[in-house]
Order: sequence, then structure tokens, then C-alpha cells
Amino acid sequence: MYIHQVAAYLPAEIITNEHFTRINGLSNEWITERTGIRARRKAAAGENTNTMALEATRRVLAAAPAFAATEVDLIVGATYTPHDTIYTLAHAVQRELDVSDIPVVSISSACSSLLNAIEIVEGYFALGKARRALVVVSEHNTAYNNELDTMAGHLWGDGSAALLLTPERLAPTDLDVRTVITGGAGNIGKADISVTLKPVEKGIVMPFGKDVFINACQYMTRVTQQVLERNQLSVEDVRYLIPHQANLRITKNVLQQLGLPDDRAVSNIEELGNTGCAGAAIALADTWSSLQEGEHVVITVFGGGYSYGAMLLKR
Repeated sequence: MYIHQVAAYLPAEIITNEHFTRINGLSNEWITERTGIRARRKAAAGENTNTMALEATRRVLAAAPAFAATEVDLIVGATYTPHDTIYTLAHAVQRELDVSDIPVVSISSACSSLLNAIEIVEGYFALGKARRALVVVSEHNTAYNNELDTMAGHLWGDGSAALLLTPERLAPTDLDVRTVITGGAGNIGKADISVTLKPVEKGIVMPFGKDVFINACQYMTRVTQQVLERNQLSVEDVRYLIPHQANLRITKNVLQQLGLPDDRAVSNIEELGNTGCAGAAIALADTWSSLQEGEHVVITVFGGGYSYGAMLLKR
């Protein structure tokens, strides 16, 4: 399985930490020290999870002339911040492409959904049910967020990304998906209450950030080691580690446990905040052009409900 192309879309509006200083008294220094976040993007009026997904889709197809929109035979969408729980982002993408009678799937496994979506594609390819897949991840966190929440209201940003996947290589720049491992640890710690989004109550809340931090560091490190061991590689073979963009301190902790220097990590949380399941895909899009032949990339993720995963890529 190969990733043929990836592209991202970010809303234009930038919300800096000073916004939260004005509304709830949290200083720029306090937010930056604890999260690494300096700014985040906010969807404009009229933008939502679906419209951002459509823009990411347009961009990835424009960047891939060898991949015709009419050839798409599988769409997998992922989000935990849906605009519509019935007419999902995957359905919106299908209408945009005007491709009929193909599997259209939407999933939500918190911030690990990117890898679960790719694993779904892997299954369709293995069964011979698809050959040209489109994965779209999109989050409209600010639609659900309570900015007055001093525990988590300053964490979230909006954005989307789209990936084209095939069972065979279409171009020398394609990334070979060597291994995908996903898992769930919903029975561990405070997985059931540490991060929740209940729209009828008060949006995204994170009352047990320490528990999230501890388990994210543990599982992201462990599953990264597992994908490397499965491919008989060491951390020295990793050109870039792309972690879920949740907290810069988590990234640094995982790097330390793995024994990787800071310059091996790809990070966008400083300027984008936590963009949920889109964060790692946006980071991959940012890194795409700098990857050289033979280099390995590991994407490692962890989300609310304590779902997790890692994927090994090779150019």
C-alpha cells in the first residue's frame, strides 16, 4: 500500500494566546510553557468540517495528475467534530467528486482516527474491493470548544488533510506504507472520562490532563518501538517522527524515551494547536517535499478514549 499524495487545508484566521489572556486571564507564557502552543487556526463563518474536507480533497487531487477523481473507488472520512452526523464529511466528498456506487465510510476514534482510516483502506485493498482510495481527516474543534474553560479551552485548532492511497506505486515519490498498528486502551486509567465531547453539555473538556499525558507518552513510545521492531529497524533509521500534535511536552517526552534528537520530530502544534486527527496528516503534508529516497517516517498517535497507533512509511 502506498500514499501517493497528501495535502492540507488550514483556515485563514489566526488566534494567538493573547486572545485567551483577554477572555480568561491565561498568559501567553503560561500556555506556551505547558503546551507549546502559541497560536491556532479558526474556521471562518460558513466553514465547517465538511467544507474544510472538500478543500483538502481539491488540493490533493490537484497535486496528483496521475490520480483521476473519477477513479476513486473508496472514501474514508474521519473526525470527532462532525458538521452533520448523518451526511458526513465522506458523503460530502463523494458529492464533490460525483462518483457513484462506491464504499463511503466515516469513522471516529478520537485523535487516532487517521491511522484507523488508513487501516480500513488496507483491509479493502487486501480483499480486492478497492484500488484508488481517498482518506480525508478534518476537525472543526472551535465549533465545539468552550474558550472559557481554563483547563482545555486554549488547546484546539481547526484544519483538514487528504491522502490518496493505492495498492501499487504510481510515482517515485510515493510513500510505502510498511506497517500500521492500531490499538485501544479504553480499559486503562481514566480513558472513559479524561477527554470528552458531549455537544448537549459543554463541548470538549479534559479534566484529567495528567492521566492523558502519562498514557500518551507510554503508548506512543511503545507502539513506535513495535513498528520498528516488526521491520527490523532501530530508531537511528527514522528520519522523521510525526507524533499526534497534542502537546509539545508529550512530543519531547516520546523523543527522550526513544533516544531521538529534537530535530527528528515534526511539530506544528506551536502555530496550529491541537487539530485532532488531522494534525499528523497536516504535518506529513508539510514534510512531504523534504523526504528523500530510502528515508523512513513514523507517525504515532494517541487519542481520547485512549486509542493509539503507529505507522511506518518509507520513500
